Amino acid sequence: MIESLQLAELDNFFREACLDVQSQQIDQIDAQAAVVYPIILPDRLAVILSVAGQPLHYYTSPIPASDINRTLQDFLASLHPVSDQAVRLHLSQQIYDWLIRPAENEQFLVNTKTLVFVLDGAFRNVPIATLHDGSQYLLEKYAVTLSPGLQLLSARSPNSTQESAVVAGISESRNGFKALPAVVSEIKELSQLIPSSTLLNQEFTVEALTKRIQNSEADIIHLATHGQFSSRLEDTFLLTWDGKINVQELSSLLKKRSTHHSIELLVLSACDTATGDDRAALGLAGLAVKSGARSTLATLWPVQDTAAAILMNQFYQNLQMPGMTKAEALRKAQLALMSDQIYADPFFGRLLF
Repeated sequence: MIESLQLAELDNFFREACLDVQSQQIDQIDAQAAVVYPIILPDRLAVILSVAGQPLHYYTSPIPASDINRTLQDFLASLHPVSDQAVRLHLSQQIYDWLIRPAENEQFLVNTKTLVFVLDGAFRNVPIATLHDGSQYLLEKYAVTLSPGLQLLSARSPNSTQESAVVAGISESRNGFKALPAVVSEIKELSQLIPSSTLLNQEFTVEALTKRIQNSEADIIHLATHGQFSSRLEDTFLLTWDGKINVQELSSLLKKRSTHHSIELLVLSACDTATGDDRAALGLAGLAVKSGARSTLATLWPVQDTAAAILMNQFYQNLQMPGMTKAEALRKAQLALMSDQIYADPFFGRLLF
């Protein structure tokens, strides 16, 4: 029922059906993964936990929805290097205690390596990997991914010796958006790791991107440009050199391409959600589902340009390792970034996957 409601909300966002598939059990997807469903109710926070090989687990916290939403908003506001770290950790641990602590205390996650979150309401805007248990961040313990539900397509880990990519980006200031100078190195380093067809700055037009995607069987689409995700379909877009491409136009383009050759990984670097918009992440979730991409990696919060480039390069390097999943590749990239004192604050590595 929860997953049906999630997909119905995506259909409502796009004003059409996104995807018609059957739910799968977590056991069929990853025996070392667990799915966490937090549900905000008027008088409490309910959490349903699905672990491979176990019956569904259920636990609650008797907290009014208004208090939950206020805590989530305060936590988001605290996610900045200049914020009071003690306040941030307190809020982070509070949310951790709601979502994860009960499951760990009951030993439900003993064999779990990946946590898949199906988020509700204001939780959609929270960088879940930055939650803290008092000693460690969540990403130090688990690989973390997000999903609209277990309506998943089978996916495989890209191998750079076999994969190819379409890579497009804008590094210069354009249409009122600030410059992203590190995009140049981001594209260059990716092209050295994976055979790529690239579009940079003036080359990155809507027409050029359309032709590259339609005429390519690349397994990876990597777009490093400004973008915004909003609860309003018309305000959800990616920036091109000659204007903007609406998320619905992009999803249709990707879907047409994926009908004859699936897109294994869609990467949206340097994007952002509309501030204070609880439904902004629906734009990304809808794009991920409607485009047919098997996995999507995106920034949904303001992220420092150089940090994003470093993180992306490390992520792609990690994917070259045999048997490496995308979620684990991201986790290792985030940890590597945080090991650098300059980027030790989780602000610099917060991504949505």
